[in-house]
Amino acid sequence: MILVLRALGIGDLATGVPAIRGLRRAFPDECLTLAVPRWLEPLVSLIGRVDRVDPTDGLAPRRWPGPSPRVAVNLHGRGPQSHALLAAAGASAMWGFACAGFPAGPRWSADEHEVQRWRRMLAWFGVDSDPTDLTLRRPTEPAAVSQATIIHPGAKAPQRRWPADRFATVARELAAAGHLVVVTGSAGDRPLAMSVAAAAGLPAEAVLAGYTDTGGLAAVIADSRLVISGDTGVSHLATAFGRPSVTLFGPISPRLWGPPARARHRTLWAGPTAGRTSPDDGPHPALAALSVPQVLDAAEQAQAGHCESG
Repeated sequence: MILVLRALGIGDLATGVPAIRGLRRAFPDECLTLAVPRWLEPLVSLIGRVDRVDPTDGLAPRRWPGPSPRVAVNLHGRGPQSHALLAAAGASAMWGFACAGFPAGPRWSADEHEVQRWRRMLAWFGVDSDPTDLTLRRPTEPAAVSQATIIHPGAKAPQRRWPADRFATVARELAAAGHLVVVTGSAGDRPLAMSVAAAAGLPAEAVLAGYTDTGGLAAVIADSRLVISGDTGVSHLATAFGRPSVTLFGPISPRLWGPPARARHRTLWAGPTAGRTSPDDGPHPALAALSVPQVLDAAEQAQAGHCESG
């Protein structure tokens, strides 16, 4: 068995797909087990050829079921907590970045794209992966709405949330141009989504936040017309399904987390903001500097398939 730890969020799983598929090719006859949170299971089935999911809640200590794996692979982080969690599985070999107590492996670098990071780590252990291999299978679940333009205003950190009133203006402009606009998010994002929809003049039924699970959200994105969001998991699903998208970055540069250079994906980032600090309860200055006209222009270009970066 090959045990792979990636117990994080949607974007983390999506950017780990090339590495997971590289491991599948390297060990075609082994049982490939992916340790991820249970709520991500609908996405795991879209990767293909993952034999088993072992529901794992972050880095909480646990007992690993079944026989010890042949190789335990840390696609979660730099260690040592994640390394120690995997070591408890009793694998014959453990792959990951070198850190205190776990000297084998390459050195971690914070200054590289997430996809390339795991490609480099696996290459150190002799496994090749294709950084462009990000496409997910289309969900079999029917989409709650087809050909919608998705506005996703939420993000885990306030610093990565573009102002709600600007999202509302974008939504209103696109709806006036004939787009079927919906607002997505988690159950916790529902008040934000409702406020954006109300300010945009959208009907209450346009708010899908809190009404779709992970699989349902994936289905809506896979069948969407356009996706506009901050730097969050939804943007990575748009990349995975090849849907036109605009991703608003800040504080992290798209060079580290952005989509591949494809004409349908536009990234917007105001660049480093020297001498300015990010507020604890609002968007980072690099994100706040982005304007509504910039986003609308990027949306038009993404749909037309123009040059990919902004």
